[in-house]
Order: sequence, then C-alpha cells, then structure tokens
Amino acid sequence: MGKKIKKEVEPPPKDVFDPLTIESKKAATVVLMLSSPEEEILAKACEAIYKFALKGEENKATLLELGAVEPLTKLLTHEDKIVRRNATMIFGIMASNNDVKKLLRELEVMNSVIAQLAPEEEVVIHEFASLCLANMSVEYTGKVQIFEHGGLEPLIRLLSSPDPDVKKNSIECLYNLVQDFQCRTTLQELNPIPPMLELLKSEYPIIQLLALKTLAVITCDKESRAMLKENQGLDYLTKILEAKDLGDLHVEALAVVANCLEDMDTMVLMQQTGSLKKLLSFAENSTVSDIQKNAAKAITKAAYDPENRKIFHEQEVEKCLVTLLGSDNDGTKIAASQAISAMSENSSSKDFFNTQGIPQIVQLLRSDNEEVREAAALALANLTTNSPSNANAAAEADAINPLINILSSKRDGAIANAATVLTNMAIQEPLRAIIQNHEIMHALLGPLRSSNTMVQSTAALTVAATACDMEARTQLKNCGGLEPLVELLHSKNDEVRKHASWAVMVCASDELMAVELCRLGALDILEEINLSVSRKNKFSEAAYNKLLNNNLSLKYSQTGYLSSSNIISDGFYDYGRINPGTKLLPLKELCLQEVNDQRAVLLVNNKSDTSPPPSMEDKSADAAYGRNISSSASLRRGSKEKANFRFSPGFGSPTEEKSEPASGRNTVVSRGAAKEKGSRKGRGKKEEEKVKEEEEILTVPKMAEGISDKEWYPPPDPEFCVYVYEVTKSILPIVNIKEQIEALAKYVADKMGGKIPKEKLSDFSWELHISELKYQLKSNVIPIGYIKKGIFYHRALLFKALADKIGVGCCLVRGEYSRGWNEVTLLNEARKGLIGNLPPPEEYIVDLMFHPGTLMKLRSREADLYRFL
Repeated sequence: MGKKIKKEVEPPPKDVFDPLTIESKKAATVVLMLSSPEEEILAKACEAIYKFALKGEENKATLLELGAVEPLTKLLTHEDKIVRRNATMIFGIMASNNDVKKLLRELEVMNSVIAQLAPEEEVVIHEFASLCLANMSVEYTGKVQIFEHGGLEPLIRLLSSPDPDVKKNSIECLYNLVQDFQCRTTLQELNPIPPMLELLKSEYPIIQLLALKTLAVITCDKESRAMLKENQGLDYLTKILEAKDLGDLHVEALAVVANCLEDMDTMVLMQQTGSLKKLLSFAENSTVSDIQKNAAKAITKAAYDPENRKIFHEQEVEKCLVTLLGSDNDGTKIAASQAISAMSENSSSKDFFNTQGIPQIVQLLRSDNEEVREAAALALANLTTNSPSNANAAAEADAINPLINILSSKRDGAIANAATVLTNMAIQEPLRAIIQNHEIMHALLGPLRSSNTMVQSTAALTVAATACDMEARTQLKNCGGLEPLVELLHSKNDEVRKHASWAVMVCASDELMAVELCRLGALDILEEINLSVSRKNKFSEAAYNKLLNNNLSLKYSQTGYLSSSNIISDGFYDYGRINPGTKLLPLKELCLQEVNDQRAVLLVNNKSDTSPPPSMEDKSADAAYGRNISSSASLRRGSKEKANFRFSPGFGSPTEEKSEPASGRNTVVSRGAAKEKGSRKGRGKKEEEKVKEEEEILTVPKMAEGISDKEWYPPPDPEFCVYVYEVTKSILPIVNIKEQIEALAKYVADKMGGKIPKEKLSDFSWELHISELKYQLKSNVIPIGYIKKGIFYHRALLFKALADKIGVGCCLVRGEYSRGWNEVTLLNEARKGLIGNLPPPEEYIVDLMFHPGTLMKLRSREADLYRFL
C-alpha cells in the first residue's frame, strides 16, 4: 500500500465575508444595527433595545433621541416573525412615553400596530400590540386614530383571549376609547357586553375592575343597558355586591347598577327579585363611604323618573337617605342631599322628610364645606317648593340665618338654592316678617350684582317675595338695592328679565318707590322691553303699568289719560304733556325753579296740617287769599301785600306749629300772622313796604338754610281743602250717581269762572290770571285751589280730583290746545229694571264749560269732542 497523501484544505471564497461576533455596549451602535438587512442582526438588536427600554423612562427618552423610533416602525411589517414580534414588544413598552406617543401619531403607525392583533399572530404579539394601543388611547388623538383604523373589533375579540395580559390591555384600551361618544355608539353594534361580563369572573381583580368601569360608561346608553339585562348582567352585579371578599369592586358595581336603575323595567325587575331591597340595605349598613356615596348617586339617577320615585318610596328609600345624611364623609352627605332633592318631587316623600329629614339638612347648611352647603340648600329648595308645611319645618329648625349667610357664598349654585328656599318661605307672611328682620335686603345686594344669570334670577325672585310691605321696600332702597335690580331689566336672559320685572312690579306698590324706580330709569327700560315681541313678558307689562299707576303724575304726562281706578292723591301734579324719553322733574325741583314762561304746573294737595316756619308766618297770613281773588286788579293788589309769599321747602315742616284745620268756607289764619297784621296797622305805606323789603332779604337765606335740615313738603292748598269739605258735605250724600256728577260739574265750573259761552271763550282771560298767580306765588307750581279762572284742562283736573275724594268714578283725558275733559260711565236709566243679559254701560263726557253739568254720550271720540269742546 502506498502512503496516504494529505488532502489540502481549500481556502474560503474571496467574495464571502467571514462571520463576525460583535459585542456593543453603546445604545447608539445598536440603533444603527436596525438598518441592517440581516434578520438575525435585526432580531438581536430589537431584543437588546427592548431590554434597554424596559429599564426606565430615561432609556426610552434616550432611544427617542437616538432616532430609534422611525426604523423600528418599519420593522412592524417585517417578513420575519421574530423581528416583527420584537419590534412590537418595543413599541408596547415605548408607547408609555408621551414624546414617543406624539411621534407615533405623526408617523401614522396605528394601522401597523392594529394589524398585529390578527388571530394568526402569537399571543406575545397580541399582548404588546394591545399594550401599545392601551398607552396610545389615553389621549384624544390616539383614540381617533384607533377608531378610524378599525381597532374596536379586534380589541373586543381579544377580550376572550386565554392570556390575562391580553385581556387586561384590551379592556383597558376599550375603557379609554368608550369615553368618546362616537366610539361608544359604534361599540354597541359589536355586542361587547357578553365578553365583558365574562371578565367579571376573572381571577385577576384589575381585569374585573376595568370591566366594571367600562360597563359603567357604556351603560349610560339605553341600548347597552338593554343588552346588559338580556345577558343577565344584573345577576353578575348582584353576586359581586353580595360577595364580601369583593369589596374592592362594590363601588364600580354600584355605578353600573345606578345606570340600570334609570330604566323602569330594570327597576321593576329588581323590585320583584328583591335586589332593590338588598341594594338599599347594603348602602344603609355599609361602612365604606364610597359605597354609600355611589348608592346615593344611583338613587339620584333613578329618582328622576316619576315611576321610579314611586317604587323607591314603596321601598322606604327615605329612611336610607336620612341615615346617609349622618355620614362622616362629606361626599356621602352631598350625594344623599342630591338624592333627597330628586325624591322630593314625590309628594309622599316630601311629606316624610318634613320631620325626619329637614332638621338634619338644616344642620348641613352650617357645614364648613361649601359643596355640602350647596347640596343641602338644593334639597331644602326642592322640599319647600309648593310645601308650606316644609317651609315652616325649615324655619322651626332655624334655617333662616344660615340660608342668609349662604347668600354671601362663593358658589353660585349655593346662592341660588338658598335664595329659592327663602323665596319659598317668604310666601307665608309670618315667615316673611322673620326673614325681613334678618336684613334680607342687604344680604341680597351681592346676588343682585352677580354675573351668574341663575343667581340674578333667583335673587330678583326673592326680592319679589320679600318686598311685600313698605318697610321692606324702604330697606331695599336705603341699602342701594334698587339700582342693581333695575339693571337686571337689561338682561338678555328671559328668566332674569321676567323675575326682575316681577320684583320691580312689587317694589312699585307705593308712590315713593315708584317715583324712585322711574328716576333710576325702570320705566324707560320696561317701555323698551315691551316694544319687543321676543323680550316682553306679562311681568314687564304689569310692572310698567304698576309704575305708571303709582306715579300718576308721570302717567298723565306721558299718556294723557287717567282711568277711574287711578285715584289722584295728595302731591299729584300736572306738568303737561312730555315727549317719550323726557324725564319728568320731581315736584320739589319744580317748586324750587325760578318763575319762567312755561306752562304752569298744577298741584293737587289736600293736606291742611302743614304750616310755614316762624320766619314765614307773617308772609302767609292770609292762607286763603286765593279764594278772595276774583279779578286781575285784586290779584295785583294781593301781590303788593304779599310780595314775600312763596312756596319753599320750609313749608310743612313737622317741627313747626300746625295750623287749625279748615272748616266750612272760611280758612283759618295762623295766630302769629294775625298778630303781625295787627302790629302793622299804625304804619305808613312807605314804611311798611320798606320793612317788607328788609324782611324779604332776611327771610330768603333762612329758607335756604332749612332746605337741607328739614323734610320738604308740597305747597299747601287751603282752598282745595275747603272744596273737599264742601263736596263731601253737600254732594257726597246725593244717592243718584248722575245727579252727583251734574252737581259736581256745576260746583267745579262755579269755582273756576262759571259758565262760559262758546262765543265768549276768547274773551276769557285765563292766561293772564295764571301768569299773575305765578308771579304772586313766585313759583311755576300753582295749587289747583288758587285758580279762579280755569279753562278746560284746569276744570277737568279739579273735577277728577274732587270726584276721587267722594268716590265718583271718572276718567281724566288730555286733549290738544289746552283741552281736557272727564268721561264717566253710567247705566242707561231706561234699562235699569231689566233682568238677564244687561246691555253694557254707556260712556258720557261731562261739560264743565259751556253748559256745566250736561252729559253727552260718547260715540266717536274725535267727532264728538270737536263738536262738544
């Protein structure tokens, strides 16, 4: 045998790279390896990056800075399963970083991630792909992308996965997604209830908890509640509530039950099966505050339905709620108060709380927690609405003081609720008096100035309920409450405007308040409101009329008409017609004006108990001088004798000596004036005039000094007092109304110049008479009794003023060109004996000029008046 020859080893091909094992300790190097075409290198690089990212948030940020995210997104669709799996695992971990999430949304990788949820993929890929989606679904934009790329269906399918991590990630992602209404609506079509109910059987509490939270959200929709009931979901929930070892799930389970109780069918089913009774007992006896709170919330939700309230009452839910009011937890107190608010819509429940709930609720009004006070005030507001007995019970429990304190709260809801309770209580007069004693008007200032429309509305309503007497209205005026109330009339909110109008209407119940409201612009605002079809309301119209009817001077100036129900009182003055938007000056200002050439202001004043201050007694000695003036000559003579007589704010001061009341046709002069007259008898004419001039100079400053120190009174009219006395004595006893009117018309005509034939009307120098009176009195304001030559509108005003004093109904109408007349309504004499459907009364015009006492039937006002006047 020959020798064996050694076979030579062939050298490797020159074009093949020898295998190289690389060990890198730099993340940047590994990130560069993600661009390798070799599957093995990609797989190992991904594995290394996964382990690196798993160690903490700082490493995730580092990988982001190194640019690892973008090449990794390309690996999600790699052909190699291992590479694809490892890349998915990285994103499952990395997506918890906010910056990574933002970049992933920009790179639009959602479609690639959702593709990893396919049934044929490994469980590990399902786990991390669902984890990535769970992290991405936290933000709204992520929700939208998952929904738009069809992520709902695969996520619901994975709820049945055998892997608990996949279940946990999927249900967590779904919980985040269903916060969006569109996702929740689409989810109903995918029948998610059965797999979610199966998750309640899981041995992992976190999965059960997430399932219950998701059910609590989706069962807000009626369709989902129906699906839950069809799949016996209530049985699952009841078992959880009965299991003491599942106490950590009771709160969420109650939240789902709360939604289910909104359906009448579910409520009946729970009542029939005894589940409702168990639920109430469970809530009442639980020591966990969150459980009690959620139980009360469940009752609140369900109690909005009237049939549910009836069932709850049958189950004695009121006892449970009263127990919850005594909880140490503020959240439970709030929830219980809200439940009582809802249940108070049931009249039987409202009666129950009269003795066993209201005292406890009143105690909560004193809580340091403002939310508790707000909820308690809400419960009390609903309990006292249309329930006088509950309002009394609240007052007996000393609720008024804490309620008024709440009006200064920082929470608008608390203020509105407290104001509502006070309004409900103020409907009863005894309680209203107690509320007024607590300075309610001052407490309402803040709410009236609030920017919250709900607070404004309830505050205005409280004013309307409490300002029912003059003292309360005066308090409101004195504390500055009228200004913000009038401002509320400008509100664009219908309720605010309505309630503010109501309050203004109540406040305008007396003349002084009506004048003040008009000064603040209430009448102009209401007039503007009533011109708008969309803004006006019944209260704005009523308030406008009330203001005018309690400020007859303004009403007559604006409208030129006073009805028979508009009774002229002392202090009424006729300024003449004013244009819309023109302010009517107060009587005091008109009295203080210098004499001018404008139309004289006519004053009606029957108060005879006012007298001038001592320094003026000698100037007003002949208080009834006007009655004796019947000609221009006598007026001029009187003006010389009484040059210093003028109306001033000093007149009628309650601190001065009062004059004797008028009797018969003679007016009584003051004692001081009589003495002064006697002392002047021996003086010469020139000396007397000189003394008068000196006295005038000394008197005027004294009067000016008294303006600010003494209360101002309108100028007296002793002659008109005599008129009232005479017509009361001679005309009032007349039984026949027509005869009364005729007699009064003749009396008025006699006092103002008598019968004036039409052809001599132009010779009736009434203008000169009025001018001389203005000069004589040194005032533009002339008391009606001083006028002895009166034209149409003078006589019509005097007729109306005297008729109102003796109860004869008549209207006062202003015409053009110094015209004015009175209209009366009488039954036709020939028809008085008729029985059955009586014809309507007929209207007549009273003649006070041409044929005093004549009544002319009013048919066509314009035609008749021109012929008659």
